[in-house]
Amino acid sequence: MAKNKKITEVEIIASYMNYVLENEASPKSVYAFAKASNFEESIFYNYFGSFESLEKAIFKAFFNNALQALENSEEYPTFDARNKLLSFYFTFFENLSANRSYVLMALNNNKNHLSKLKTLSELKKSFTHYIDGLEIETIDFKQKNITQFQQKSIQESAWVQLLITMQFWLNDSSIAFEKTDIFIEKSVNTSFDIIATTPLKSMIDLGKFLYKEKMNFN
Repeated sequence: MAKNKKITEVEIIASYMNYVLENEASPKSVYAFAKASNFEESIFYNYFGSFESLEKAIFKAFFNNALQALENSEEYPTFDARNKLLSFYFTFFENLSANRSYVLMALNNNKNHLSKLKTLSELKKSFTHYIDGLEIETIDFKQKNITQFQQKSIQESAWVQLLITMQFWLNDSSIAFEKTDIFIEKSVNTSFDIIATTPLKSMIDLGKFLYKEKMNFN
């Protein structure tokens, strides 16, 4: 980066990801990172308070990029909640796949404990807000407290589902990650069928797929 040009948040994120990939480790200090990237250390702090906050921003950026691509589509606004979520999943995982080497380095040591990673906290906030905005239809119990509980349960279960899908993708060695695509379709459809109280066929279908793949969630 040239020191005489304005450095953007996106450029710092890209530079950090490149640094990690090229050095197979995070920078030892902001000073070292800024020097290697040819910008003033103070510029880093215009956007981030630490490497931890930068790493959180990277996964939030993956989410934002996916959502922006969908919102630029003419078809996406016409979809129902199920197909909007399916579209999001496919687009989000295209983003992850385009940056797989970095994501593997960032997550692989904790791939079985993704729910504990602070790195994904900003992604969780954005994703659960997105789920809330889908206004997924549920059984109407006509009681505010039950409705609020339902919505919270949907947000949390959707987040767990995303983490499980990320774990599956991390272990997926199929061509073009086609098995992850199958898993996305089956798991999202199953979750919507459960909400619609017609789960049996989809649950059996998902169960067969998982058994065949011999997934290890431990």
